[in-house]
Amino acid sequence: MTHSHSLRIIHVVIVLLIGVALLGPIALAQSIKVEGLIKARNGDTLTLQTADSASLVVLLTDNTEVGQVQGVFKARRKEMSMAALIPGLEVKIEGTYNDQSQLVAKSVSFKGNDLEQAQKIEAGMHETRVQAQQNKAELEKHNVALQEQQQQIAANKASIDAAVERFGQLDDYYILDEVTVYFGNGQVKVDPSYRPKLLALAEKAKTINGYVIEVKGHASSVGSVTLNQQLSEDRANEVVNILIQDGQIPLTRMLAPGAMGESQQTGKDTTAEGQAENRRVVVRVLQNKAIAGV
Repeated sequence: MTHSHSLRIIHVVIVLLIGVALLGPIALAQSIKVEGLIKARNGDTLTLQTADSASLVVLLTDNTEVGQVQGVFKARRKEMSMAALIPGLEVKIEGTYNDQSQLVAKSVSFKGNDLEQAQKIEAGMHETRVQAQQNKAELEKHNVALQEQQQQIAANKASIDAAVERFGQLDDYYILDEVTVYFGNGQVKVDPSYRPKLLALAEKAKTINGYVIEVKGHASSVGSVTLNQQLSEDRANEVVNILIQDGQIPLTRMLAPGAMGESQQTGKDTTAEGQAENRRVVVRVLQNKAIAGV
């Protein structure tokens, strides 16, 4: 082997080594996709359980896109708030790792209904059962239609069960403060007398490490199920707006507001006093027990 030939080989090796060194950071920055279950939420940080990791740390940023995939082929995407990313939710995340082995999320998506939608379906099941009883004789003449309805009810029940399981994840939280806001019959506007209480709750929450705020709207059973479901949703949203706009609570600290409709009644709807007690929004400041050190 000649001296010049040896130099050419050395030159090729050096070029290859430089190429590998340059491609290393690029490989680290390549986008990856993971699927898993949200185990915990601390503001802009998620703890994800995947097939490969029991506690993958995911960082949310102002540029993170959150969406719900829809349609038979999951081809459509509905933009969602970060508040929908609650413990117990199955998600798909695309992003890149930072130098601390944390996955910085570019996009987060999930299938099916979120917690609020599942609660709407649960309330709507009552009307579905009543309608099924009224139409039983007619449905017996149309067996195919009956089978389709039964399949739809089964699908709805599966969605409800999944939502209840996700909602049960909140058992891992301490309740550190609570305010109940009551409403007049058919009303959704928050009485001004409750505003100081809500703002005081917001200020207290800001002093708590890793806090999140849960808002659940309720209605009495007076009127139709559909109307009461909408009333409970509108009432919850009115309270959320006060906490975000006036209380300066970041969206990343708000759980998806729950529209509970006529479910979880606390007063007897046979009396005016009981009806008034059921027309309410319950606001709670929560802290994950793991974050609290327990």
